[in-house]
Amino acid sequence: MSQIEAERFDVSRETLERLEAYEALLAKWNPAINLVSKSTLADTWSRHFLDSAQLFDLAPVEAQSWADLGAGGGFPGLVIAVLSLEKAPEREIVLVESDLRKSAFLSTVSRELGLKTRVLAKRIEEIEPLGVEILSARALAPLVQLLEFAERHLRHDGIALFPKGARWQEELAQARESWSFDCEANPSLSDPNSVVLKINGAKRV
Repeated sequence: MSQIEAERFDVSRETLERLEAYEALLAKWNPAINLVSKSTLADTWSRHFLDSAQLFDLAPVEAQSWADLGAGGGFPGLVIAVLSLEKAPEREIVLVESDLRKSAFLSTVSRELGLKTRVLAKRIEEIEPLGVEILSARALAPLVQLLEFAERHLRHDGIALFPKGARWQEELAQARESWSFDCEANPSLSDPNSVVLKINGAKRV
């Protein structure tokens, strides 16, 4: 981690050290279970950590329940859990990941970093409704399917945060054919062609 990278995170030294420990575990586990593309490991702080951390600032700091669907290598869920430990210590992060090897990684990082998480190694459709205040999912599914997940697991007054790539406007238009919702498109801090969609009030048309 360079000084420039550190300055992009408004956090304590202890939180930066947790992120460094997370980075080391990611590099150790990745060859065996392909948590992230090998080509992005050298740029973990921007491609994965900053990309995940930007969601933290889009959610109310007082929100105490957050679920990350298809958590994979822990983006954004584990990064949110690291930041929450310092800035929202009462918050629990539920990490949903059906792949048993990836869920084992999530549990290991959570344990070694002392994070307040709960790992569910089940399919999103099979778990009981979570009723969380914040729901996130990164590179998991088209928006129309993410809204179905939100309907099941998000509290009625909750907020969904979905990072989307260059074709986000197409996904948004397609979703509006069958859903009504309020949406705020926030420019991504890590990719000029991407956004983070902040959605609430989703209802089927």
